[in-house]
Amino acid sequence: MTKYVSLTVTILLLLSGCTVGPNYKRPAVSVPDAYRSAPTLTSPPAEDFAEMQWWTVFQDPVLQSLIKEALTNNYDIRIAANRVVQARDQLGITRANQLPSLSGFAEVNYQRVPPVRSDPTIDSAGLQLSWILDFWGQYRRATEAARATLLSTQYAQNTVRLTLISNVAADYFQLRAFDQEMDSSQRILRANQETLRITTISVDGGISPITDQLQAQLLVQQAQAQITQLEESIAQEENIISILLGRNPGDIPRGLNLVEQPHFPDVPVGLPSALLERRPDVRESEEALATANANVGVAKAAFFPQIPLTASLGASSTSLLSFLNGPATVWSIAGEAVHPLYQGGKITNTYRLAWAQREAAELAYRQTVQQAFGDVANSLVGYSKSRAFRMKLEEQTATYAEAARLANDRYRGGSTSFLEVLTTQQQYFTSEIQTAQAWFSELQNYVQLYQALGGGWQQ
Repeated sequence: MTKYVSLTVTILLLLSGCTVGPNYKRPAVSVPDAYRSAPTLTSPPAEDFAEMQWWTVFQDPVLQSLIKEALTNNYDIRIAANRVVQARDQLGITRANQLPSLSGFAEVNYQRVPPVRSDPTIDSAGLQLSWILDFWGQYRRATEAARATLLSTQYAQNTVRLTLISNVAADYFQLRAFDQEMDSSQRILRANQETLRITTISVDGGISPITDQLQAQLLVQQAQAQITQLEESIAQEENIISILLGRNPGDIPRGLNLVEQPHFPDVPVGLPSALLERRPDVRESEEALATANANVGVAKAAFFPQIPLTASLGASSTSLLSFLNGPATVWSIAGEAVHPLYQGGKITNTYRLAWAQREAAELAYRQTVQQAFGDVANSLVGYSKSRAFRMKLEEQTATYAEAARLANDRYRGGSTSFLEVLTTQQQYFTSEIQTAQAWFSELQNYVQLYQALGGGWQQ
């Protein structure tokens, strides 16, 4: 008898190695040989841009301290970390379904019927082992899905980390751009106030018409309005950064000026194929596909019967005294096959739904990969063109500055009208503000390129 039981158990264990449903395989995607608008480097780089740690890319010490604080205190980071813990616990719960469960039992009866008093009786006590054999791999596929969900959650956490680093850097550069515009606007205001003072003296002396004074006064008012608007923008940007840092709104320290921020003129971007492994959102999307793929196996296993096994070992007696003296040993082994015959199409539709969800997850993965290549291409052209645009604006600003100086000299010498002075000064000041904005655009594209390449999330 023991021989047949052992043989039966062995056969059941061998059968439990079967796993239905498709095994996961990464879908083939179209990968370009090189990024569009990638710079041509004169010598091979020591490392790709995305492989550099974020403190190497962003070298302003104040910005580095802000990013460190954000990575510690930001609520999105902390929520993402908590979701990883939840996914890990869920994996443990799902994986437990593959293992047998052991429970103890005891049944004690006490009955008193006056005037007769009876002793407590113990009907039975012992251990019971229950196990649903995973014949078709339903629980193994479910564990596979839970493990992929855990990995997806971890990559989602890395995406949050990368996004946070990029947001803090971009908002800090925006704040420094507003600071630079404020410096220019305050200098413009002082220059316009001086022009108004000189013009007022000239009008009072009967040398210049009143229109010159009014025009000079308009320039002062425009500069004052610009400063008021910048004060609002600076305060709001500081509030945005404070929230990213996990603080209440408040002041933000400053480091290097906008034009002093170190950044690489030519960025080594590496091969596009590396993006499939480096971008955390791409990896997150792929693990979501792996989850959906495993769920197809879970749904398919429902078409086959379940084989639950139970075994118990214990003792039985009619009274507490006889139980202590030597109860009768009782054991049992049972197995059955349970298969649903009719559920109104629930199993079939669940299986079809799992396949549809898998197809949707694959489409989402392909879309994410394509979007990643597009992000890099857009950031590359944005960085190179914004850098070239900023250089041209600097040349233009220098030209306007010289034109304004010459117009002012000509006006004092009586060779031109005050209108020419106002026009050239306004062109110079406008170009100076635009240059500050161009600096921010260049650094913003620099940050976006680092993010698009998947850099910065590594611990």
